[in-house]
Amino acid sequence: MGHPSPFVTSPSAPPIFQTTAFDIPDVGVLEQIYSGTLDGHIYTRDSNPNHSALADSLASMERAEAGAVFSSGMGAIASIVLSMVSAGDHVLVSQSLYGRSLQLFRRLQTQFQIQVTEVGVTDFPHVAEQIRPETRLCLTESISNPLLEVADIAELSQTLGSVPLIVDNTFTTPELLRPLEHGAYAVVHSASKYLNGHGDVMLGIAAGPQQLMSDAMETASLFGQNANPFESWLTQRGLKTLPLRMKQICETTRNLAIFLQDQPNIRRVYFPLLSQHSSYDVAKRLYSGGTGGMITVELAAEGTAAITQFMRAAPELPFSPTLADARTTLSHPASTSHRYMTAVERKSAGILPEMMRISIGLESLEQLQHEFAKGLAAI
Repeated sequence: MGHPSPFVTSPSAPPIFQTTAFDIPDVGVLEQIYSGTLDGHIYTRDSNPNHSALADSLASMERAEAGAVFSSGMGAIASIVLSMVSAGDHVLVSQSLYGRSLQLFRRLQTQFQIQVTEVGVTDFPHVAEQIRPETRLCLTESISNPLLEVADIAELSQTLGSVPLIVDNTFTTPELLRPLEHGAYAVVHSASKYLNGHGDVMLGIAAGPQQLMSDAMETASLFGQNANPFESWLTQRGLKTLPLRMKQICETTRNLAIFLQDQPNIRRVYFPLLSQHSSYDVAKRLYSGGTGGMITVELAAEGTAAITQFMRAAPELPFSPTLADARTTLSHPASTSHRYMTAVERKSAGILPEMMRISIGLESLEQLQHEFAKGLAAI
Protein backbone atom coordinates (compact mmCIF):
# COMPACT_ATOMS: atom_id res chain seq x y z
CA MET A 1 0.00 0.00 0.00
CA GLY A 2 1.38 3.41 -0.93
CA HIS A 3 4.09 2.04 -3.26
CA PRO A 4 4.11 3.26 -6.88
CA SER A 5 3.19 0.82 -9.59
CA PRO A 6 6.08 -0.54 -11.69
CA PHE A 7 6.99 1.59 -14.71
CA VAL A 8 9.47 1.23 -17.57
CA THR A 9 10.86 4.79 -17.78
CA SER A 10 13.87 5.78 -15.69
CA PRO A 11 13.94 8.98 -13.59
CA SER A 12 16.36 11.57 -14.94
CA ALA A 13 17.47 12.40 -11.38
CA PRO A 14 18.33 9.73 -8.79
CA PRO A 15 15.39 8.88 -6.51
CA ILE A 16 15.55 9.24 -2.74
CA PHE A 17 15.29 5.95 -0.87
CA GLN A 18 13.76 7.45 2.28
CA THR A 19 13.13 4.17 4.04
CA THR A 20 14.10 2.56 7.33
CA ALA A 21 14.39 -0.96 5.94
CA PHE A 22 14.12 -3.00 2.75
CA ASP A 23 11.75 -5.92 2.15
CA ILE A 24 13.56 -9.20 1.52
CA PRO A 25 12.02 -12.15 -0.37
CA ASP A 26 13.29 -14.88 1.94
CA VAL A 27 16.03 -15.93 4.39
CA GLY A 28 18.22 -17.24 1.58
CA VAL A 29 18.32 -13.82 -0.08
CA LEU A 30 19.05 -12.25 3.31
CA GLU A 31 22.08 -14.51 3.75
CA GLN A 32 23.31 -13.70 0.23
CA ILE A 33 23.14 -9.96 0.96
CA TYR A 34 24.97 -10.36 4.26
CA SER A 35 27.67 -12.48 2.64
CA GLY A 36 28.14 -9.99 -0.20
CA THR A 37 27.26 -12.42 -2.97
CA LEU A 38 24.11 -10.45 -3.80
CA ASP A 39 23.89 -6.69 -4.08
CA GLY A 40 21.16 -5.39 -1.80
CA HIS A 41 20.28 -3.46 1.33
CA ILE A 42 18.65 -4.52 4.57
CA TYR A 43 18.55 -1.64 7.05
CA THR A 44 19.39 2.01 6.39
CA ARG A 45 21.58 2.31 9.47
CA ASP A 46 23.90 -0.18 7.73
CA SER A 47 23.48 0.85 4.08
CA ASN A 48 21.15 2.55 1.66
CA PRO A 49 21.26 3.13 -2.14
CA ASN A 50 21.72 6.90 -1.63
CA HIS A 51 24.65 6.25 0.70
CA SER A 52 26.23 3.88 -1.79
CA ALA A 53 25.79 6.23 -4.75
CA LEU A 54 27.45 9.11 -2.91
CA ALA A 55 30.25 6.93 -1.54
CA ASP A 56 30.99 5.62 -5.02
CA SER A 57 31.00 9.15 -6.46
CA LEU A 58 33.55 10.40 -3.92
CA ALA A 59 35.70 7.31 -4.33
CA SER A 60 35.84 8.01 -8.05
CA MET A 61 36.69 11.68 -7.49
CA GLU A 62 39.42 10.87 -4.95
CA ARG A 63 40.74 7.92 -7.03
CA ALA A 64 40.09 5.56 -4.12
CA GLU A 65 39.01 1.92 -3.93
CA ALA A 66 35.86 2.71 -1.98
CA GLY A 67 33.96 5.37 -0.07
CA ALA A 68 31.74 5.54 3.00
CA VAL A 69 29.25 8.09 4.36
CA PHE A 70 28.57 9.18 7.93
CA SER A 71 26.32 11.47 9.94
CA SER A 72 28.88 14.33 9.98
CA GLY A 73 32.52 15.14 9.34
CA MET A 74 33.25 14.38 12.99
CA GLY A 75 31.40 11.09 12.56
CA ALA A 76 33.66 10.25 9.62
CA ILE A 77 36.84 10.99 11.61
CA ALA A 78 35.63 9.12 14.69
CA SER A 79 34.54 6.07 12.69
CA ILE A 80 37.79 5.89 10.70
CA VAL A 81 39.98 6.30 13.79
CA LEU A 82 38.02 3.85 15.95
CA SER A 83 38.30 1.30 13.13
CA MET A 84 42.08 1.59 13.17
CA VAL A 85 43.07 1.85 16.85
CA SER A 86 42.63 0.04 20.16
CA ALA A 87 43.46 0.89 23.75
CA GLY A 88 47.21 1.33 24.14
CA ASP A 89 47.78 2.29 20.50
CA HIS A 90 49.43 5.57 19.57
CA VAL A 91 48.36 8.18 17.02
CA LEU A 92 49.93 11.35 15.68
CA VAL A 93 47.72 14.34 14.99
CA SER A 94 48.44 17.77 13.61
CA GLN A 95 48.53 20.38 16.36
CA SER A 96 46.69 22.67 13.91
CA LEU A 97 43.61 20.45 13.56
CA TYR A 98 40.11 21.88 13.76
CA GLY A 99 39.38 22.48 17.44
CA ARG A 100 36.69 19.82 17.79
CA SER A 101 38.93 17.25 16.10
CA LEU A 102 41.62 17.92 18.71
CA GLN A 103 38.96 17.71 21.41
CA LEU A 104 37.96 14.26 20.08
CA PHE A 105 41.52 12.96 20.29
CA ARG A 106 41.99 14.35 23.78
CA ARG A 107 38.80 12.55 24.81
CA LEU A 108 40.08 9.32 23.26
CA GLN A 109 43.27 9.74 25.27
CA THR A 110 41.64 10.34 28.65
CA GLN A 111 38.71 7.92 28.35
CA PHE A 112 39.89 5.18 25.99
CA GLN A 113 43.64 5.03 26.66
CA ILE A 114 44.62 5.93 23.10
CA GLN A 115 48.02 7.63 23.22
CA VAL A 116 47.99 10.91 21.30
CA THR A 117 50.91 13.10 20.26
CA GLU A 118 50.23 16.50 18.69
CA VAL A 119 52.87 17.46 16.14
CA GLY A 120 53.63 20.24 13.70
CA VAL A 121 53.19 18.35 10.45
CA THR A 122 55.59 20.66 8.59
CA ASP A 123 58.40 19.80 11.05
CA PHE A 124 59.31 16.50 9.41
CA PRO A 125 62.27 15.59 11.69
CA HIS A 126 60.05 16.07 14.74
CA VAL A 127 57.31 13.93 13.19
CA ALA A 128 59.85 11.15 12.52
CA GLU A 129 61.05 11.31 16.13
CA GLN A 130 57.53 10.76 17.46
CA ILE A 131 56.83 7.54 15.55
CA ARG A 132 56.63 4.47 17.81
CA PRO A 133 56.10 0.76 17.13
CA GLU A 134 52.50 1.19 18.34
CA THR A 135 51.77 4.24 16.12
CA ARG A 136 48.71 3.33 14.05
CA LEU A 137 47.96 6.49 12.08
CA CYS A 138 48.60 10.19 11.56
CA LEU A 139 45.80 12.67 10.91
CA THR A 140 46.27 16.06 9.30
CA GLU A 141 44.26 18.53 7.23
CA SER A 142 45.19 19.42 3.66
CA ILE A 143 44.93 23.08 4.73
CA SER A 144 44.55 23.95 8.41
CA ASN A 145 41.77 25.91 10.07
CA PRO A 146 42.04 28.90 10.52
CA LEU A 147 45.72 29.73 9.82
CA LEU A 148 45.58 28.02 6.39
CA GLU A 149 48.88 26.20 6.73
CA VAL A 150 49.37 23.81 3.82
CA ALA A 151 50.45 20.23 4.47
CA ASP A 152 53.00 18.76 2.07
CA ILE A 153 51.21 15.42 1.84
CA ALA A 154 53.93 13.64 -0.16
CA GLU A 155 56.75 14.70 2.18
CA LEU A 156 54.71 13.89 5.26
CA SER A 157 53.71 10.49 3.90
CA GLN A 158 57.33 9.69 3.11
CA THR A 159 58.37 10.73 6.62
CA LEU A 160 55.70 8.48 8.18
CA GLY A 161 56.83 5.45 6.22
CA SER A 162 54.45 2.57 6.98
CA VAL A 163 52.26 4.66 9.30
CA PRO A 164 48.96 5.38 7.45
CA LEU A 165 48.28 9.05 6.77
CA ILE A 166 44.64 10.20 6.97
CA VAL A 167 43.95 13.61 5.41
CA ASP A 168 40.94 15.80 6.14
CA ASN A 169 40.41 17.23 2.66
CA THR A 170 37.37 19.38 3.50
CA PHE A 171 38.95 22.74 2.64
CA THR A 172 40.22 21.78 -0.80
CA THR A 173 38.01 18.95 -2.14
CA PRO A 174 39.24 16.54 -4.83
CA GLU A 175 38.75 19.34 -7.35
CA LEU A 176 41.88 21.04 -6.01
CA LEU A 177 43.87 18.19 -4.44
CA ARG A 178 43.61 14.40 -4.30
CA PRO A 179 45.71 13.37 -1.27
CA LEU A 180 45.77 9.67 -2.20
CA GLU A 181 47.80 10.55 -5.28
CA HIS A 182 50.39 12.12 -2.96
CA GLY A 183 50.74 9.12 -0.65
CA ALA A 184 47.84 9.45 1.79
CA TYR A 185 46.12 6.26 2.95
CA ALA A 186 42.60 7.67 3.23
CA VAL A 187 40.72 10.98 3.12
CA VAL A 188 37.81 12.35 5.11
CA HIS A 189 35.50 15.27 4.41
CA SER A 190 32.83 17.23 6.13
CA ALA A 191 30.44 16.93 3.21
CA SER A 192 28.37 19.66 4.85
CA LYS A 193 30.87 22.06 3.32
CA TYR A 194 31.98 22.35 -0.32
CA LEU A 195 30.85 18.91 -1.49
CA ASN A 196 27.23 19.83 -0.79
CA GLY A 197 27.88 23.56 -1.07
CA HIS A 198 24.52 24.98 -0.03
CA GLY A 199 24.58 25.02 3.77
CA ASP A 200 21.67 22.62 4.24
CA VAL A 201 23.32 19.25 4.98
CA MET A 202 25.04 17.63 7.97
CA LEU A 203 27.10 14.79 6.52
CA GLY A 204 30.57 13.23 6.54
CA ILE A 205 32.29 11.11 3.94
CA ALA A 206 35.54 9.20 3.53
CA ALA A 207 37.43 7.41 0.78
CA GLY A 208 40.26 4.90 0.87
CA PRO A 209 40.93 1.15 0.90
CA GLN A 210 37.89 -1.10 0.61
CA GLN A 211 38.56 -2.91 3.89
CA LEU A 212 38.95 0.30 5.89
CA MET A 213 35.75 1.74 4.44
CA SER A 214 33.84 -1.46 5.28
CA ASP A 215 35.23 -1.45 8.82
CA ALA A 216 34.39 2.24 9.26
CA MET A 217 30.81 1.74 8.09
CA GLU A 218 30.41 -1.12 10.56
CA THR A 219 31.77 1.11 13.33
CA ALA A 220 29.42 3.89 12.27
CA SER A 221 26.46 1.53 12.43
CA LEU A 222 27.40 0.35 15.93
CA PHE A 223 27.92 3.90 17.23
CA GLY A 224 24.92 5.38 15.40
CA GLN A 225 27.05 7.57 13.11
CA ASN A 226 25.17 6.56 9.98
CA ALA A 227 24.12 9.10 7.38
CA ASN A 228 20.57 9.67 6.22
CA PRO A 229 19.32 9.11 2.65
CA PHE A 230 18.00 12.60 1.95
CA GLU A 231 21.22 14.36 2.93
CA SER A 232 23.22 11.87 0.87
CA TRP A 233 20.94 12.69 -2.06
CA LEU A 234 21.39 16.44 -1.53
CA THR A 235 25.17 16.07 -1.45
CA GLN A 236 25.12 13.92 -4.58
CA ARG A 237 23.24 16.76 -6.26
CA GLY A 238 25.79 19.28 -4.98
CA LEU A 239 28.65 17.31 -6.56
CA LYS A 240 27.25 18.10 -10.01
CA THR A 241 28.16 21.77 -9.64
CA LEU A 242 31.33 21.33 -7.55
CA PRO A 243 33.81 22.05 -10.41
CA LEU A 244 32.03 25.27 -11.38
CA ARG A 245 31.62 26.43 -7.79
CA MET A 246 35.23 25.78 -6.83
CA LYS A 247 36.54 27.55 -9.92
CA GLN A 248 34.60 30.74 -9.16
CA ILE A 249 35.24 30.59 -5.42
CA CYS A 250 39.00 30.19 -5.90
CA GLU A 251 39.18 33.13 -8.31
CA THR A 252 37.12 35.42 -6.09
CA THR A 253 39.06 34.41 -2.97
CA ARG A 254 42.44 35.10 -4.51
CA ASN A 255 41.36 38.56 -5.67
CA LEU A 256 39.67 39.41 -2.38
CA ALA A 257 42.79 38.41 -0.41
CA ILE A 258 44.83 40.83 -2.52
CA PHE A 259 42.22 43.54 -1.92
CA LEU A 260 42.18 42.98 1.85
CA GLN A 261 45.96 43.33 2.11
CA ASP A 262 45.66 47.04 1.37
CA GLN A 263 42.66 47.82 3.56
CA PRO A 264 42.85 49.90 6.73
CA ASN A 265 42.23 48.24 10.10
CA ILE A 266 43.68 44.92 8.95
CA ARG A 267 46.99 43.90 10.45
CA ARG A 268 47.51 40.64 8.60
CA VAL A 269 45.88 38.51 5.91
CA TYR A 270 46.31 34.72 5.97
CA PHE A 271 45.95 33.22 2.51
CA PRO A 272 48.33 30.52 1.19
CA LEU A 273 48.79 32.06 -2.25
CA LEU A 274 50.03 35.39 -0.87
CA SER A 275 53.81 35.45 -0.99
CA GLN A 276 54.20 36.37 2.70
CA HIS A 277 52.29 33.30 3.90
CA SER A 278 54.49 30.62 5.51
CA SER A 279 53.05 27.95 3.19
CA TYR A 280 53.33 29.94 -0.03
CA ASP A 281 55.95 27.75 -1.74
CA VAL A 282 54.12 24.50 -0.96
CA ALA A 283 50.74 25.98 -1.89
CA LYS A 284 52.03 27.29 -5.20
CA ARG A 285 53.45 23.84 -6.03
CA LEU A 286 50.39 21.79 -5.00
CA TYR A 287 47.46 24.05 -5.81
CA SER A 288 47.60 25.29 -9.38
CA GLY A 289 43.81 25.70 -9.37
CA GLY A 290 43.58 27.64 -6.12
CA THR A 291 43.38 26.77 -2.42
CA GLY A 292 39.64 27.08 -1.88
CA GLY A 293 37.54 29.85 -0.42
CA MET A 294 39.14 30.51 2.95
CA ILE A 295 40.85 33.72 4.13
CA THR A 296 41.69 34.65 7.71
CA VAL A 297 42.41 38.20 8.80
CA GLU A 298 43.72 39.80 11.97
CA LEU A 299 42.14 43.14 12.66
CA ALA A 300 44.49 45.88 13.79
CA ALA A 301 42.63 46.49 17.04
CA GLU A 302 43.27 43.83 19.67
CA GLY A 303 40.40 41.93 21.29
CA THR A 304 36.88 41.19 20.10
CA ALA A 305 35.34 44.70 20.15
CA ALA A 306 36.48 45.46 16.60
CA ILE A 307 35.14 42.08 15.41
CA THR A 308 31.71 43.01 16.76
CA GLN A 309 31.86 46.47 15.17
CA PHE A 310 32.72 44.95 11.81
CA MET A 311 29.96 42.34 11.94
CA ARG A 312 27.28 44.86 12.90
CA ALA A 313 28.33 47.23 10.13
CA ALA A 314 28.36 44.51 7.45
CA PRO A 315 25.16 42.47 7.97
CA GLU A 316 25.37 41.12 4.41
CA LEU A 317 28.37 39.11 5.65
CA PRO A 318 26.64 36.89 8.23
CA PHE A 319 28.42 35.58 11.32
CA SER A 320 27.79 31.86 10.88
CA PRO A 321 30.11 29.33 12.53
CA THR A 322 30.47 27.08 9.51
CA LEU A 323 32.03 27.40 6.06
CA ALA A 324 31.69 26.64 2.36
CA ASP A 325 28.10 27.79 1.97
CA ALA A 326 26.93 29.32 -1.33
CA ARG A 327 27.03 32.66 0.51
CA THR A 328 30.03 34.31 2.12
CA THR A 329 30.12 33.89 5.89
CA LEU A 330 32.29 35.03 8.79
CA SER A 331 33.47 33.07 11.78
CA HIS A 332 35.34 33.96 14.96
CA PRO A 333 37.66 31.01 15.68
CA ALA A 334 38.42 31.97 19.28
CA SER A 335 34.76 31.72 20.24
CA THR A 336 33.58 28.99 17.86
CA SER A 337 35.87 26.28 16.41
CA HIS A 338 38.56 26.74 19.08
CA ARG A 339 36.46 27.76 22.08
CA TYR A 340 37.15 24.41 23.77
CA MET A 341 40.84 25.27 24.10
CA THR A 342 42.12 27.34 27.00
CA ALA A 343 43.22 30.92 26.35
CA VAL A 344 46.84 29.80 26.75
CA GLU A 345 46.36 26.96 24.26
CA ARG A 346 44.73 29.30 21.74
CA LYS A 347 47.56 31.80 22.04
CA SER A 348 50.14 29.04 21.61
CA ALA A 349 48.29 27.84 18.50
CA GLY A 350 48.20 31.37 17.06
CA ILE A 351 44.42 31.78 17.48
CA LEU A 352 43.96 35.43 18.47
CA PRO A 353 40.78 37.18 19.71
CA GLU A 354 41.01 39.73 16.89
CA MET A 355 41.13 37.00 14.22
CA MET A 356 38.23 36.58 11.79
CA ARG A 357 37.87 33.70 9.34
CA ILE A 358 36.13 34.36 6.03
CA SER A 359 34.50 31.69 3.87
CA ILE A 360 33.96 33.04 0.37
CA GLY A 361 30.75 32.13 -1.43
CA LEU A 362 29.37 32.79 -4.89
CA GLU A 363 28.80 36.54 -4.71
CA SER A 364 30.64 38.84 -7.10
CA LEU A 365 34.02 40.22 -6.14
CA GLU A 366 32.69 43.78 -6.39
CA GLN A 367 29.88 43.07 -3.93
CA LEU A 368 32.28 41.53 -1.42
CA GLN A 369 34.77 44.39 -1.73
CA HIS A 370 31.96 46.84 -1.00
CA GLU A 371 30.79 44.95 2.09
CA PHE A 372 34.28 44.48 3.53
CA ALA A 373 35.15 48.14 2.98
CA LYS A 374 31.94 49.11 4.78
CA GLY A 375 32.65 46.83 7.73
CA LEU A 376 36.27 47.93 8.08
CA ALA A 377 35.34 51.61 7.92
CA ALA A 378 33.11 51.14 10.99
CA ILE A 379 35.97 50.04 13.24
